[in-house]
Amino acid sequence: MKNIDFESERLIYKRVSAEHVTDAYVNWMNDPEVNMYLETGGNYTLNLLKAYVEEQYKKDIYFWAIHLKNSKKHIGNIKIDPIDLKANSGEYGILMGDKMNWGKGYAKEASLAIINYCFDVIKLNKITLGVVEDNSNAVLLYKKIGFRIDAIIEGTKPYNNKISNSLRMSLHAQN
Repeated sequence: MKNIDFESERLIYKRVSAEHVTDAYVNWMNDPEVNMYLETGGNYTLNLLKAYVEEQYKKDIYFWAIHLKNSKKHIGNIKIDPIDLKANSGEYGILMGDKMNWGKGYAKEASLAIINYCFDVIKLNKITLGVVEDNSNAVLLYKKIGFRIDAIIEGTKPYNNKISNSLRMSLHAQN
């Protein structure tokens, strides 16, 4: 598995590494608005984040930091993990941590770049994801990209102080 750095129109994707362990990243993970729909978040420290990033780096997974081309600022992360070689599919996840850059289309640009990389370079046949149904912005983005709902899992766990449903979604490569 080779996690290479590459670019899209406005963004640079670099393998997440120790250079990304910053106060800003810790702040994202502790920001209730940023981590509202994440399974992790809250009570992060630089040491905890460093340990997490080191663990992910050792796994040699497809895990990129999203940087703005013009300023090189780290604004989020995106990954495909795990990859199921039998099914030739990967699990997608994205975190747009820098709230100053929300609503500018970066999540869509990054998602399309990584999805195209997965289909064209890694040669996956399918990308899957899980999303909290109440995370309407994410669900709308995934539907615009072409993901379809495969299953609704009722009452999975509390998000934003209420029990929420989760959606399992998938996108298949165009053959």
